[in-house]
Amino acid sequence: MPPLYDDMGTAMNLARPPRRVVSLVPSLTEAIATGLPDVLVGATQWCTHPAELDVTRVRGTKNPDRAAIARLRPDLVIANKEENRELDVTRLRAAGVPVWVTVIETVPQALDSLERLFTEALDAPVPDWLTTARALWTGPLPEVTATAAVPIWRDPWMVVGSSTFTGDLLRRAGLANVFAEHPDRYPHATPAEIDRPDVDVVLLPDEPYVFTESDGPEAFHRAPTRLVSGRLITWYGPSLLPAHGTLKRLLATLPSRPA
Repeated sequence: MPPLYDDMGTAMNLARPPRRVVSLVPSLTEAIATGLPDVLVGATQWCTHPAELDVTRVRGTKNPDRAAIARLRPDLVIANKEENRELDVTRLRAAGVPVWVTVIETVPQALDSLERLFTEALDAPVPDWLTTARALWTGPLPEVTATAAVPIWRDPWMVVGSSTFTGDLLRRAGLANVFAEHPDRYPHATPAEIDRPDVDVVLLPDEPYVFTESDGPEAFHRAPTRLVSGRLITWYGPSLLPAHGTLKRLLATLPSRPA
């Protein structure tokens, strides 16, 4: 096979199309398992979708068991620049394990990266769900009808900031992230800085921090809160399909901002 280049521009030479794949990213695990299920042999403990996934677990995204990965004899390991550590990627490559690193900060970037992952890295056809996701999520940006803040952690509180997949996803659903212009991607913010007059809704996902009815909403008194599936606003893959309808329905429950 000719040299292939991942999203970081790193070249790799694969002797054949990969048929033993380890994924270190929950989103990409679901994407591969849904589009090309027979190739996955390993995934992290956080790879929870599809529920019936039966592969060897190789610890977490930030502390993968590199020895266990090597024992699986993968043709390719799939990683992500944000989700995984450069150190682990470097050491896997040094051990002779090819690693394909994705870079995803917007919805179009995610769609293009996933298409390249299937057609170039895995030598497979584009799955139907990816074609549908592209039709749902690309095109002219809709009008902003509400603003949102998205905490991802508490004590200390952190929110979704600039240049993130989540922020771009919300904007494409008609929700503007009020921290989109912050210089940091995941800045610290106090509850008072989140619970501000220009915030129409505070979205509380169940990952990475597990916000619940009794853990999170009580911190905010001005803006209404909504508990949301973290998978639907932070994952890229088949989750993009239900995410579209869920966010549209959520938006319909909020009062429109005056023009």
